[in-house]
Amino acid sequence: MAELSSLVQRLETAVSRLEAVSGTGGPAGGAVSAYVEAYDDIISGPVAQYISLSQNIGGDVKKHADLMKEAFTCQRQLLVIASSHQKPPDVSLLQPVSKLINQVQAFREQNRSSTFFNHLSAVSESVPAFGWVAMAPKPCPYVKEMQDAAMFYTNRVLKDYKDKDKAHVDWVKAYQSIWTKMQDYIKEHHTTGLAWSKTGPIASASASASAPAPVGGCPPPPPPGPPPPPMDFSSGGGGDSDAGASRNALFASINKGSDITKGLKHVSDDQKTHKNPSLRGQAAPVRTGPKPFSSASPRPAASATPTRTLPPVLELDGKKWKVVSNLLSRVYAFSSTNVPLFILHPLSDNCKKMSLVFDDVVGIVEVINCRDVKVQVMGKIPTISINKTDGCHVYLSKDSLSCEIISAKSSEMNILVPQKDGEFSEIPVPEQFKTVWDGKKLVTTATEIAG
Repeated sequence: MAELSSLVQRLETAVSRLEAVSGTGGPAGGAVSAYVEAYDDIISGPVAQYISLSQNIGGDVKKHADLMKEAFTCQRQLLVIASSHQKPPDVSLLQPVSKLINQVQAFREQNRSSTFFNHLSAVSESVPAFGWVAMAPKPCPYVKEMQDAAMFYTNRVLKDYKDKDKAHVDWVKAYQSIWTKMQDYIKEHHTTGLAWSKTGPIASASASASAPAPVGGCPPPPPPGPPPPPMDFSSGGGGDSDAGASRNALFASINKGSDITKGLKHVSDDQKTHKNPSLRGQAAPVRTGPKPFSSASPRPAASATPTRTLPPVLELDGKKWKVVSNLLSRVYAFSSTNVPLFILHPLSDNCKKMSLVFDDVVGIVEVINCRDVKVQVMGKIPTISINKTDGCHVYLSKDSLSCEIISAKSSEMNILVPQKDGEFSEIPVPEQFKTVWDGKKLVTTATEIAG
């Protein structure tokens, strides 16, 4: 009888555990996996210290930290789901974290006049590190790269407050410690990517609603809606068939490779300045560059019509990436070669033979450490920055002629300005400068042979 009673007790225990699994969608008895517990150690350690110091500093730093706290809570929910579910076929589960990343970066853009702008920038530059869950097979190097991106601004904070307020120095150390600990965590538990369960149901967006939150954490956000349908670029991405056809023509010409030069005109020897010294003294005519794609109908003024909102898109079509983002966050293209990219709010870093095409931008377009890139503005933009780049052609629209172009350590830069006949005039940006002392200050001017 004792053996029978023991067997009944074991069966009851097993049934209780099965009921707990079906009721919570997680491990039996409300337990969490080892890697979720390890993530909780990060939240209760450096993350809690960062949140506490941010609250002590107050102001925009505290508000920014509240968004970061919600992001960590949201990612923990994803880890809980991954510990008991198989990997889903789509990325809908990543949308809540992605939305919070955008909110963190948008907060910085909306508070550029803040006293704590360097604090906000340090967090905004590194917050994409949350995307390590989608960075297989090398999530750890990605986090390290995002941590390094914040170093420029954390160094500014240290410089400004090193001898003034130790709380800000401790804040920097706590924040940097988060991503250092995160790298150790990923190396141990997610070496080649987020470790999804090999058993259990396939994860879905509805699973996030039942995932338990950490003690004292923020309530889970509502489950995201279905992903938007892919935008039809064949029709111009929003009713403008002429613009769509022109875009396709541009991408087709870019994909020609070496054949694209077949349409160039031959220059005879009598037209070459290096063989005819007499031509050097003449004023050089303004060069006419190739005409990029444009709409057949004139573009209305930016203030005449509301900004068009396109459904977000991130997809690879053959050799072309199509990216559309209606948020203020940047689209970061890194180490890309021979890639036409149609995006909003771009940042191009370490790319070669890349084409950027975008509409209105409220901030800045940055081209860093690139070679042979083409940038085309379809709408309005206040600033274009070119740094450490060899070969950059910038096509301006009529609405963007007042933009500022800032360059440093770059060569072979050409700005193409639209003319009345629809053609573009190509004007080189000076690369060589002359500096003289006028008795009071240094005066720097572009040399006549620059370009």
